[in-house]
Amino acid sequence: MRTRFTDAFGVQYPVVLPGMSMVSIPQLVAAVSNAGGLGILATGPLSAEETLQAIKKIRALTDKPFGIGVTLMMPGAKENAEIGLNEQVPVINFSLGKGDWIVERAHAYGGKVIATVVNERHALAAERYGVDAILATGHEAAAHGGPVTSLVLVPALADAVNIPVIGTGGFADGRGLVAALALGAEGIAMGSRFSISQESPIHENTKRTVLSKGIEDTLYTAKFDGMDCRVMKTPRAEQISTSPINPVRAFKNSFGLAKQMRLNWFKLFFGAMIMGPKTFIQLARAANATEALELAINNGDCENGVHLIGQVQGRIMDIPSVAEIMDRVMQEAKDVQKELQH
Repeated sequence: MRTRFTDAFGVQYPVVLPGMSMVSIPQLVAAVSNAGGLGILATGPLSAEETLQAIKKIRALTDKPFGIGVTLMMPGAKENAEIGLNEQVPVINFSLGKGDWIVERAHAYGGKVIATVVNERHALAAERYGVDAILATGHEAAAHGGPVTSLVLVPALADAVNIPVIGTGGFADGRGLVAALALGAEGIAMGSRFSISQESPIHENTKRTVLSKGIEDTLYTAKFDGMDCRVMKTPRAEQISTSPINPVRAFKNSFGLAKQMRLNWFKLFFGAMIMGPKTFIQLARAANATEALELAINNGDCENGVHLIGQVQGRIMDIPSVAEIMDRVMQEAKDVQKELQH
């Protein structure tokens, strides 16, 4: 299946694995790229050296195009982007920041750049920077989707910009791919679907828990990590969404957050205090979020942990390999297109 996205990025299918922290690791990235899509490495939790080693591992596992994701507002993101640019990674995907310098550097060696956005204003700004595609994150998506659903966001951005739009949020099968194409997208990203695959590092118990959940079993709240965020509805998630911050837990977890952000703890703590109560509360939530995510992803503890998942979890029924998922999606898309022609 060819679209402007597949032609520009040199991939076989218009399907993307987005960079999901702690989930989009080299093995999963390479599996998606080898299956004909575009895998994107999550660099948020990684140091510059870890990012370098992850890139090398991906290249040992695939000779297909792949990318790295950088959230520019986070500490260490610029350093990780520099690693990707120096290594001439085929695709750089940036979010939450001005990425014009990434575009200039990537284009110099023939690389491509994708900007993740949730609204028209950011899409137009990214197009001005010269990005090669837009990743439009709808309200249905796991983690930090925007306030507008994919059904409305994708066609709005497709009309607003002249570059390919990749829809994410609510897509997990061939019907979704055909629907996205009809809305004006040139491809889809399937984070939740690929996260429940054999190659995904998520604990088996958490994968099985996802299979037991329906489309209504998620929560969208700013009380988890300080930003509007979609998570699986679990006892811990419901507690977080309705309760004030636990200051003792936040203090304890702040040391782990400082380590993850590669900041001196005193600098993080007192810097947050100086920046005011809103920032302090957001960082306190982020500190607690890190612990909760690790419990669900690494330990399979969905009672005390919190798992980021999209509403499409209710459409995920099994745990196949990435290759099986891709074959299934593309065959279903072809079948749907044939049906629509009659």
